[in-house]
Amino acid sequence: MRNALILHGMPSREEYFDPEAPSPSHRHWLPWLQRQLLLAGVLTQTPELPKPYEPVYEAWRDVVERFEITEETMLVGHSCGAGFLVRWLSESSRRAGRVALVAPWLDPLHELETGFFDYSIDARLVERTDVVVVLVSRDDNDEILASVATLRDSLPGIELIELDGFGHFTDSNMTTNALPELLAALLVV
Repeated sequence: MRNALILHGMPSREEYFDPEAPSPSHRHWLPWLQRQLLLAGVLTQTPELPKPYEPVYEAWRDVVERFEITEETMLVGHSCGAGFLVRWLSESSRRAGRVALVAPWLDPLHELETGFFDYSIDARLVERTDVVVVLVSRDDNDEILASVATLRDSLPGIELIELDGFGHFTDSNMTTNALPELLAALLVV
């Protein structure tokens, strides 16, 4: 059965604890994408990841591994969620369907003290998927652009979709929550 898992990124502590703000899995384009995939007949989950403002890899891994992930599973990650997917696919050697990394963040400045990104990217990761697509906006910050460069150098065969004017693909950067470029990359026949 085709299914999908969409992982949010790393909000600030202030953003996370703001009672007026939606939860991380209900922000930006994530709810829109979930709805579009559901309408296309793809069972889609957007789990809340533990303490996303202070991510611990093992805690995120435990949540993700509760879901059935097969060769038919689409995996989508935004920012730190995309970086998580790269590590998880590198270390688990699991197979998956289409993988989309939106504005992936790999912590190039080593800001996290939790060891979240202490691993080596498996160059054969792409071979265990249908495709790995990276969406990046040319006007995103330098850390994201450096992360994308690392992925491009480390993962032969990724597909890169470069856009203009989307920033970090957040509500504050986008004029709409729709991201048809991402949907098209996932639903290619």
